[in-house]
Amino acid sequence: MPDIRTLNDSISVAPQIAPEDVAAIKAAGFVAIVNNRPDGEEPGQASGDAIRMAAAQAGLSYTAIPVTQAGFSHPQIDAMTQALIAAEGPVLAYCRSGTRSCNLWALAAAKAGRNPELLVLQAADAGYDLSGLRPTLDALARGE
Repeated sequence: MPDIRTLNDSISVAPQIAPEDVAAIKAAGFVAIVNNRPDGEEPGQASGDAIRMAAAQAGLSYTAIPVTQAGFSHPQIDAMTQALIAAEGPVLAYCRSGTRSCNLWALAAAKAGRNPELLVLQAADAGYDLSGLRPTLDALARGE
């Protein structure tokens, strides 16, 4: 089972998961998986299709929103918002280390009008530093 870190009641993040982790993820109460990692990022990583198939077999929804070194875009932020809304329950988002998933969640939450200071605190409680994103979080929260 990967190192799952809770951001709030709606979302937790983790480093790369494997198909064999999905049953335990479901047993932990998650209803959806969001993959923020592009396939082929490093040798030996489980493919998105393998995770998607394991999620389907377990009755979990699966959404792929890969984030590359190019950074975050508004379509990715909007896709994350939609995945969280559609889940109607706790979501586990994963990437290589959990950082991209945490960052994308924070960007989506700020764009939806959540308080950036609260987002920074929630991320810090889970071990992630959003200080570099703070100006962007503030701008998104202001509707910019």
